[in-house]
Amino acid sequence: MKEFQQTTCTRRCGYRIIAVMMLLVCSAGLAHAQNLRIAIAANLQPVMKVLQKDFKQRSGLNIDAISGPSGNLTTQIKNGAPFDVFLSADTGFPEELFKSGFAVNKPVVYAQGILILCSRHKLGAESWKTTLLNKNVSRLAIGNPAIAPYGKAAKEVLTHEGIYKQLKPKLVFGESITQVNTYIATDAVEAGFTSLSFYKENSSRMTLFSWPIDPATYSPILQGMVLLKHAKNNADAKKFYDYILSPPARKIFAQYGYHLQ
Repeated sequence: MKEFQQTTCTRRCGYRIIAVMMLLVCSAGLAHAQNLRIAIAANLQPVMKVLQKDFKQRSGLNIDAISGPSGNLTTQIKNGAPFDVFLSADTGFPEELFKSGFAVNKPVVYAQGILILCSRHKLGAESWKTTLLNKNVSRLAIGNPAIAPYGKAAKEVLTHEGIYKQLKPKLVFGESITQVNTYIATDAVEAGFTSLSFYKENSSRMTLFSWPIDPATYSPILQGMVLLKHAKNNADAKKFYDYILSPPARKIFAQYGYHLQ
């Protein structure tokens, strides 16, 4: 009888161990199957669609890209948002995350953004500075300089040209570069400061005019990337991180109007 009880107990323990092992295997499988969660600056939305597709073909891995102003994404990460990689529109916000212990590595520059002035209208033959001061331009969109790096660059340009205070009554601030692009595309403003990538993506399907901005009049828009602590032991996240710095991804960034060092 005692021997029978021991045998039964042994079998039950064996079943429990097998059940636990199966549960662990299934959990590991689900974790592996879970898409990577990448936080991206709003200006990256167009190019990220192409990068996602190319990365999927090369690795078989899926990506959920969550976009927003770099400053807002930084706040979300600090509050526990489960992102694996952060692609910012500057290096300041990812540097802040690294110093605060939320990132595995110091930020690396993956691309440099190019600022332009853009409109649905030709506006005039004068310089862009003269055009903006013209009474025909009553609304000018820029991103919020506090949280949107392209908005910060736009403010620097207007300040450098000595016309920021004059134009301030005309300024319409967008929460992100995406909102600025919406203002431009829907003709809600006469003009707006945005990225060259917006023009590259949309000029073939809508009438757009652009004016280049002298890069010497604003701080370089160096876009930085960090691997976040949430993905410290996630090999797939590291694959995506490495892919963004690879020649195929750099080629795609260049096609979308980014400068590469």
